[in-house]
Amino acid sequence: METLLRYRGRHITEADAHFIRELIAAHPGESRRQLSRELCAAWGWTQANGAPRDMVCRGLMLALARAGHIELPPLKARPPNPLARRTRPPSPEVDRTPLSSSLPELGPLAFRQVRRTSEEPLFNGLIEAHHYLGYTQPVGEHLKFVVSAGARPVALFAWSSAPRHLGPRDRYLGWSAQARRQNIRFVAYNTRYLILPWVQVPHLASLLLGRMVRLLSAEWARVYGHPVWFAETFVDPLRFKGTCYRAANWVFLGRTTGRGKDDHTNRVNRSLKDVLGYPLVRDFRERLGRPT
Repeated sequence: METLLRYRGRHITEADAHFIRELIAAHPGESRRQLSRELCAAWGWTQANGAPRDMVCRGLMLALARAGHIELPPLKARPPNPLARRTRPPSPEVDRTPLSSSLPELGPLAFRQVRRTSEEPLFNGLIEAHHYLGYTQPVGEHLKFVVSAGARPVALFAWSSAPRHLGPRDRYLGWSAQARRQNIRFVAYNTRYLILPWVQVPHLASLLLGRMVRLLSAEWARVYGHPVWFAETFVDPLRFKGTCYRAANWVFLGRTTGRGKDDHTNRVNRSLKDVLGYPLVRDFRERLGRPT
């Protein structure tokens, strides 16, 4: 049957569009949000943690409506977009006394996942104030970690869903397009890593990276119901050499094209980044390359 459009790797046919039209007709008066939940239930579209993928369904229905294949009910409300008018996180009050010591003198280090906890504003504010990229609100699956020595935060990690298309990573893994579409959720992207500027401890950065990757998969499974098997990050070679990643045995995978994920011009529009990766399980290629 002819494909009307492709959405998130799914081929949407006329039969699918007909099903959605009948679903809308069978639920007169329901909002677009309610209809998307009905569609999720009918098609079994759920996240790994069991939550319905209703935002994905709403996006699909809107794409079909714009293409003239279905007619959606009128909008009942247009809630404000929190991403369009998000205020910058304020800088938190923390002890900024210079902390200079050796690793043994630093004492025990504690990793805490702080997303959806009372410590999340602390994380957001410190990233905004002290990371050169500032804070941006992640979308999709993501985790935030604060590393503390005693009562003092010393480092921060942010992880999110990996970009769907990344040439150096895809060539390194050797997976097919089908396997990538189905298994990209098992790859985590390190979006931010920050040692706070008043912390001067030799070899701390690579030590924390080593401990972080050992914790990551289990914490991801606890929050999202599935593990991750591979970690990746970008390093701007005009600013950094990625020394701590390389010291922690991350692998150089290649360099980006500088066109970004939404490129339509095939022209360089941003700086080229080194792509580094780290396998979290021994058989990562077999697991990621196996279509489900």
